[in-house]
Amino acid sequence: MTATTVGTLRTGHVGLNVTDLDRSLAFYRDALDFELLGEGKEDGRRFAFLGRDGELVLTLWQQADDRYAPRAAGLHHLAFSAGAIEEVRAYEDRLRGLGVDFAHEGVVAHREGAASGGIFFHDPDGTRLEISVPTGAEGAPAPTADAPTCGFF
Repeated sequence: MTATTVGTLRTGHVGLNVTDLDRSLAFYRDALDFELLGEGKEDGRRFAFLGRDGELVLTLWQQADDRYAPRAAGLHHLAFSAGAIEEVRAYEDRLRGLGVDFAHEGVVAHREGAASGGIFFHDPDGTRLEISVPTGAEGAPAPTADAPTCGFF
């Protein structure tokens, strides 16, 4: 038998089930700057492909009857990386202006004393979201001293 070389995997895109495609599409497009790359509008088969610079990042599937269930198996949260802490703060301002539900007040550290951190919030269906940076959050509070912030919101 011939050995097959295995490459390095990376996340391709994420698919989320949503209850209302139009509402979720507006949120991810307008609040988080995703571009609509394509969509299906047939009754019973509604979806939207979202991305940046032509690259698929997120697919929304209108297949859910209920909101996100934090205690159900499956997706825990979806994290986006920003280029700098100023970008995180700009998203925070935009999201606050849209009345988005935040899990913590302002930028928080991933752990006590960590340089990494960001903002933690929810989409229209309650899916937990994060926008963070690897450095720049030095001195920001950590909501939980002995556990990763992203694990418990």
